[in-house]
Amino acid sequence: MALFAISDLHLSLSGDKPMDVFSDEWRDHDEKIRENWLSKITEEDTVLLAGDLSWSMNMASSKLELDFVAKLPGRKIMIKGNHDYWWGSITKLNSMYDNMDFIQNNFFAYEDYAICGSRGWVLPGSALYKEEDEKIYKRELLRMRMSLDKAKKAGYEKIIVMIHYPPVNETFKDSEFTDIFEEYGVEKVIYGHLHGKSLQRVMTGYRSGVEYILTSCDYINFDPIKIME
Repeated sequence: MALFAISDLHLSLSGDKPMDVFSDEWRDHDEKIRENWLSKITEEDTVLLAGDLSWSMNMASSKLELDFVAKLPGRKIMIKGNHDYWWGSITKLNSMYDNMDFIQNNFFAYEDYAICGSRGWVLPGSALYKEEDEKIYKRELLRMRMSLDKAKKAGYEKIIVMIHYPPVNETFKDSEFTDIFEEYGVEKVIYGHLHGKSLQRVMTGYRSGVEYILTSCDYINFDPIKIME
């Protein structure tokens, strides 16, 4: 039994949004993901998916992509990304599949770890941050705390977090998210969202005792990475 992670699958199995318009490395990327997944992941393993699973605009049209992931081996735990417009009722999502769990104001257990998370958002101090982002940013901070609080109240001391957006902006300064991770004693943070030129501002490795791991598909060559045995 092992724990893997991958994010930003950006699946569009209907062909409405082919990813190779961004670069040739995305050509047939769904098959790359599938082949790499099948080569290393078994039904006994768990895979963390840190957002942007599908380009679909509603839950009905996302069924193709959700079924694609559900049919791959292993248990899957996922959070919402900024492009996951299909993401609907968390209760309905968590009733759809036996091997897929969706985090929103909740958490799921992996062995003696709690898997917590929220989408995150553009951070204050970023060149992209605007006044209208403040409300969403604060809500995402609250959702992260809700997820972590529920894990702590359930007695979990070991915690792994998923957040779709990077937890630091382009200045790499601490944020309210990194402060929360340190406050709750989070061991690992899995994140995505960065692609192309944005991969020049990656934060990975240990920072204040927390390990940060970027799992964007094009960063890890569409190959799920092992987080722990």
